[in-house]
Amino acid sequence: MNSSIPSSTLEKWRLHAQTHLQAQRLSEAQQALEQILRYAPHDLAASIDLADVLFRRGKLQASTQPLLQAMRQLPRNAPLLVSLVQHLIARGEIVGARACLDLLALAPDPPADLLVAQANLRFATGEIPVAKELMDRAIAAGANAPDELHTYAMLLQFSGDIAGARVVLEDCLSRWPQFGDAAMVLANLQRQRPDANRLPQLQEQIDLLSAKKVGDPETAFVRAEFEYAVFKTLDDLGRHEEAWLALARCNALMHDLNPYDAETETALTDALIEMPVQHADLVPAFEGPVPIFIVGMPRSGTTLLDRILSNHSAVTSAGEIIDFWRQLHWVADVLPAKASGLLKVVGRSTGIDYRQLGARYLRQTQWRAQGRSYYIDKLPANIQMVAFIRRALPHAPILHMVRSPMDTCFSNLKAMFGNISPYSYDLDAVAHYYSQYARLVRHWHAALPGAVLDVSYQALVQNPEATLRGVLAHCGLDVEEACLRPERNTAPVATPSSAQVREPIHTRALDQWRRYERQLEPLRASLATYLS
Repeated sequence: MNSSIPSSTLEKWRLHAQTHLQAQRLSEAQQALEQILRYAPHDLAASIDLADVLFRRGKLQASTQPLLQAMRQLPRNAPLLVSLVQHLIARGEIVGARACLDLLALAPDPPADLLVAQANLRFATGEIPVAKELMDRAIAAGANAPDELHTYAMLLQFSGDIAGARVVLEDCLSRWPQFGDAAMVLANLQRQRPDANRLPQLQEQIDLLSAKKVGDPETAFVRAEFEYAVFKTLDDLGRHEEAWLALARCNALMHDLNPYDAETETALTDALIEMPVQHADLVPAFEGPVPIFIVGMPRSGTTLLDRILSNHSAVTSAGEIIDFWRQLHWVADVLPAKASGLLKVVGRSTGIDYRQLGARYLRQTQWRAQGRSYYIDKLPANIQMVAFIRRALPHAPILHMVRSPMDTCFSNLKAMFGNISPYSYDLDAVAHYYSQYARLVRHWHAALPGAVLDVSYQALVQNPEATLRGVLAHCGLDVEEACLRPERNTAPVATPSSAQVREPIHTRALDQWRRYERQLEPLRASLATYLS
């Protein structure tokens, strides 16, 4: 702090800044916060507040600078450091966030709540083993809230400790019978059996939830979770007529909570197709580990391909990371806002510095390779990013997982993604969403021939060795026998299919939709209409 400025003056400015913030006077708040930082450049609270103000004013790049400036001299203040990490992650500054987390890890005798906060942040950066170790310590230190135990169970599941996750989830449901998150994850952990399932308990809670206030979104969401758990159990038991009714009730509730915006989805696909496609500049190959992008529809087999490739000695998996999406928005200086944000990015595509985009992405992700030559970025939604990836990272392979439309759509319908995938809760909506994806894929192949390698899910599971040879050759990798044994891959996997992909390659998921052929006839008809 500048000694010529009395502390009382700084406090007065802080009060002014908070008054302006509460009154939504963002320009005045920005001026007050900038004045504070001019004389107290290491005031982390003011730096975070200024970043928030700039973000709210639509200035994504500018909102990053106060946070990076603050990192030059960090205080020993755990709550402020946690907030700083959250803000850095939101702006794609993962390397900086991890540096702050490393500092937090030095705290002596951290309380349970600080360990939980660190675990959640390491979870957010995709560091599953570190997050699990922190939650081990948090539980030992007394962490015992429902959300904390749910997070712990998820980390156990993703790490392959299915039995441990089951114990935690069963304890949750014995203490909080209407804990829908626990009921849903528990049903997904393993195949339900006639002699070992929770159908009576699930139905009891649904009856109790049905008696609660109609129209309450929180109650509706929890009820949908229990309906999903009933569906999963009945589906496993082969009671398909009853199972479909439970799935329909679940999806009806979720569709009401998350209506699908077909108009915006079509507009985004139109914009991506109409976007000028510029081929990559002649740039030398980047140094360091190479990303391999796996894209496609959700539930198309992307996780299986990820597990197969990451069992190669030269490859590791970074999991489902959104780093490219974050860096694209940062370079375009557009606030992330799902489809509407990406529409703005497309509108600015001709002005994007693609070298900067590629460099930022690599700087924030290459640490994930963990000493390997390649790392997998497996985010299905990056199918929308193909033109941007090809321009920014022309040497990075892009693998597109292709599964039959009916199997793909049915698998999405029965996935229960929460509040993040509105298309997946209605037969016509999922057909429309699939049709937009198919339109975009056709465009990428036409506009950027050779940029994407299609990988057939059916071929991968029916003839894995031959299919894999083509995939490995495309990536510049030698064939390794270990790739054909993904069940031996001990790395964590943080996706809804984390339990299933620890099995050997199998064909059981082919034509799964036919168990519900009659109920899915409207889906088949909608797909035929949209894809014609």
